[in-house]
Amino acid sequence: MPLPQSPAAVPYDAVLLLSFGGPEKPEDVLPFLQNVTRGRGIPDERLKEVGEHYYAFGGKSPINDQNRALLEALRASFDEIGLDLPIYWGNRNWTPYLTDTMRQMAADGIRRAVVIVTSAYPSYSGCRQYRENLEDAAKQVPDAPRIDKLRHYANHPGFVGSFVESTAEALSKLPEGSAIAYVTHSIPTAMNATSGPDGNGYVDWHLDVAAEITAELERRTGTTRRTDLVYCSRSGPPQVPWLEPDINDHLETLANEGVPGVAVVPIGFVSDHMEVIYDLDTEAARTAEKLGLPMARAATPGTDPQFVTMLRDLVVERAAAERGEEPARPCVGKLGPGWDDCRHDCCPPLRRPTAKEAV
Repeated sequence: MPLPQSPAAVPYDAVLLLSFGGPEKPEDVLPFLQNVTRGRGIPDERLKEVGEHYYAFGGKSPINDQNRALLEALRASFDEIGLDLPIYWGNRNWTPYLTDTMRQMAADGIRRAVVIVTSAYPSYSGCRQYRENLEDAAKQVPDAPRIDKLRHYANHPGFVGSFVESTAEALSKLPEGSAIAYVTHSIPTAMNATSGPDGNGYVDWHLDVAAEITAELERRTGTTRRTDLVYCSRSGPPQVPWLEPDINDHLETLANEGVPGVAVVPIGFVSDHMEVIYDLDTEAARTAEKLGLPMARAATPGTDPQFVTMLRDLVVERAAAERGEEPARPCVGKLGPGWDDCRHDCCPPLRRPTAKEAV
């Protein structure tokens, strides 16, 4: 893929890193959770229970520091190829808020930007909601820049390759014949049913990514392993079906079947979010220890050079497409590269539960 040699070759003025956000100190936790659940009618008492996950880590989510590290890595990667674009950062649910960041971009004279979202898969919460956030922010900012979103990148070789290496490392710490549990954030089954252009995109993409990681590991080692796609972080009213099985239930199944160990691979996450350090490193690890099941958790991409280079290359790819070129669109698996522009009916929002249902 040809790389731009000067800023003039790039049809963008800036790059925006858009993420979920998280609290930085104990007093941030409740307001943060109120932001996350706004409009759902969930009482503060219930939110305080959820907040215990954060308080167990000093009231601070790891996600903001991880985004700061990613920003630094991206800027260094841009410098390597002379891609002279400023990188801004905005969050959906905590500072720096997206609207404030977009206001700063407008004040700086940014007229067109491309956005990197820290979510790799198609779904309402992983894609369309971020697009809605961008639209809402733009309505509040005079002269807001036009912002294009990069394609979904879960099946890009840079994302998959990072997990191949970290999974191999996790397996090296386990007994021979250990299984692999690929883990992602659970979502309502109805949300999965309408995800992607043709439905079921959330699960289909995860299964395709898991199959590619598994195939590469088998190619390297000649070992066939048990693999499963499982879920963590279920929330919401119990009467609403969510994707299953839960990681803890799955660990019990593996132990009962005599599996000698398990590599837990969080393929649904780009970095060590709270769902990773609490749901996997804390709860699931506790479950595995109770069961006497050896467990090793694979690292998320974070600032892995493969992942950072991939994000940079996706910016270059999208810029080339906007110039009317036909750039290479690397991907692995059976589903083909992600799409630049989502259909208007893709990944529709679900009906929110009433306050009574949410309790």
